[in-house]
Amino acid sequence: MDDRKCIAALIYPDFMSLDVVGPLQVFASANVERNRQGLSDAYRLLMLADQAGPVNSSAGMRLIADAAWCDVNPASLDTLLIPGGFGETRQCENQPLLSWLQQAEPHIRRLGSVCSGALILARTGLLDGRRVTTHWADIDTLRQHHELLVDSDCLHTYDPTAGDGSEHLFTSAGVTAGIDLALALVEADLGRSMALAVARRLVMFLRRPGGQAQFSALLAPEPSRTPRLAELLEWIPSNLGSDLSLEALASKAQMTPRTLSRVFARELGTGPAGYVERVRLEAARSLLQDAQASISTVARLTGFGHPENLRRVFHKHLSISPQQYAERFGREFHHA
Repeated sequence: MDDRKCIAALIYPDFMSLDVVGPLQVFASANVERNRQGLSDAYRLLMLADQAGPVNSSAGMRLIADAAWCDVNPASLDTLLIPGGFGETRQCENQPLLSWLQQAEPHIRRLGSVCSGALILARTGLLDGRRVTTHWADIDTLRQHHELLVDSDCLHTYDPTAGDGSEHLFTSAGVTAGIDLALALVEADLGRSMALAVARRLVMFLRRPGGQAQFSALLAPEPSRTPRLAELLEWIPSNLGSDLSLEALASKAQMTPRTLSRVFARELGTGPAGYVERVRLEAARSLLQDAQASISTVARLTGFGHPENLRRVFHKHLSISPQQYAERFGREFHHA
């Protein structure tokens, strides 16, 4: 009897190759790690398409579909992942596929999407009323589905402990977030130690929490119309321990506080206080990952002052404490 969990990925013309290969490699590596421990494979991998055979990805590479989705018994699938890609728009109009997904959903233990695959899943109506995410570039398109609760700033919505259905239907952000999702699925199936072994094998951190922001505040776009703001943004990261209040920043930029707030909102879509908080958070994360200082020292160096202030901001943006972050991602953690 084959008791391996069947992990399937849907592929279609112009799918994003990494949306498929990245997550499936996580499950394949879990098998390798189990074999190293003298255990049998936990997973069987399957690729499904309109019909069996080669399918072109958006990168021009071809993957081979093992079977047509319409020929597969949905009850035989433990997990089905729907990737994004340039061909996603056509699949949103693929009524036979959408109907099959609707009929298959009750029989599949876990049904999720990677990147803009969320748009395909949304068209089935199965995500109505649920918290969802996708690649940041497709958030506005996803918001056109008014029945969805769109979260633009998380990596994935899978949560095996929530009890709200997010262990059954879930979405993830762009490209590499699918790998974070797959690691979360492996952790739920096989435990944290196995997921950690897989992450190490793939030379990854284990694991970015699903609630982590999609991209760094330090990667915010450079303002194109206000040179004084550009100079201020270059100055802030080197002066995180300084007074970065609205009044102090306005004085540095030679603007009134009201004008500076208006320029921040126009150029960056956020206020000065929110921006400074995110830059301080990114700096703190970097220090904790590199194990360069204790939590108390990190809080002081990055301008949070007290460790409790640092803890509040970590929970607000990452749903994790600084200590937990350091233990998960740091090369070596200092508690003091």
